[in-house]
Amino acid sequence: MSAMMELEFWLISAPGDKTKEQTYDKVTTAFGTGNPGLATITKFNIPDLKVGTLDALMSSSDELTKLDAFTESVTRKVVQYTRDVLEDQSDKLVENLKVQGQDMAMYLQNFQWDLAKYPIKQNIKNISEVISKQMSQIEGDLKTKSQAYNNLKSNLQSLERKQTGSLLTRNLGDLVKKEHFILDSEYIVTLLVVVPVVSQRDWEERYEKLTDMIVPRSSRMVFSDNEHCLNTVSLFSRAVDEFKHKAREAKFLVRDFAYNEEVLSKGRNDITKLQGDKKKQYGPLVRWLKVNFSETFQAWIHIKAIRVFVESVLRYGLPVNFQAILLLPHRKAQKRLRDGLKQMFSHLDSGGGSGAVDLFDTPVPGVSMNVGEYFPYVYCSIRLDFLSQRQ
Repeated sequence: MSAMMELEFWLISAPGDKTKEQTYDKVTTAFGTGNPGLATITKFNIPDLKVGTLDALMSSSDELTKLDAFTESVTRKVVQYTRDVLEDQSDKLVENLKVQGQDMAMYLQNFQWDLAKYPIKQNIKNISEVISKQMSQIEGDLKTKSQAYNNLKSNLQSLERKQTGSLLTRNLGDLVKKEHFILDSEYIVTLLVVVPVVSQRDWEERYEKLTDMIVPRSSRMVFSDNEHCLNTVSLFSRAVDEFKHKAREAKFLVRDFAYNEEVLSKGRNDITKLQGDKKKQYGPLVRWLKVNFSETFQAWIHIKAIRVFVESVLRYGLPVNFQAILLLPHRKAQKRLRDGLKQMFSHLDSGGGSGAVDLFDTPVPGVSMNVGEYFPYVYCSIRLDFLSQRQ
């Protein structure tokens, strides 16, 4: 399993000093250089979105929190179902979780806003609504497609299970032949009896004496496994009920089976048809999942970008002057990196740090992107643990 798929990125933003570039350079110099440095650092480019009013931004902040969670949940559902569909080919999961032909980490580190899908001439609310409708559509389609495929798979598994397993329950049609039965008699029938392996000799010695009207020497063992033997026995029709009763007392099970070539052929055809249907649906379904994983993941990262933009404007004020930065903390360096960032941007808590025009005099509730955590800079976590997720 690729370690690149189980990473936690930190997406932060801080106000520009004189320019946004200077903020990026300051973070890179402090934490990205050295041997080996504390993090892999890349610029995260967010275009200038339409700000609107303070009320609109505050409302967007609340709605974006919900949309972020919804979009991530749909993405994870697509991943989980891809894993389920691939079954014994789960080693191919990685190649089916590409985003525009790249792995997730590479897409994130090379993020570019998709102007064709999400035109920045539209306001934030409209872009969010586009993404919300897209996610709802994908979630609905996933539910429909998964139900249809799961039903097909379940029906096939049910039939296949009947072809294997214990002689007490399995389908017997593929174990017997026409010549095992007396079929052209008005008075005599052939039954199939399941006998424990340890009792087979007992059966051979006793079956003719269980009741009257048994055809002598008519029993034949047609199949056996580690636990049971399958035997035929022929007798007069009117003795069947009494024979079943006596057989049950002797711990021999008479299976309910009537040889019918048409029915047996249909059963075999049903399995072949379901196997063909499953194979026919498998390829298009995997392709749909692959395409829509890419779609949902891109939408999720765009929502993250919008949230960082909104929270940055709410936190740092106008005019828009902040730099979003993506950090991948190196192993065992998270605490030192967190402490270093806190020290670097501690002045932002003093109220006079950015030189930007504040939109409000007091801290705005709800601008922290991670519940229970507060930092002097805007921060959110992006966990790429999709390959290790389990439901």
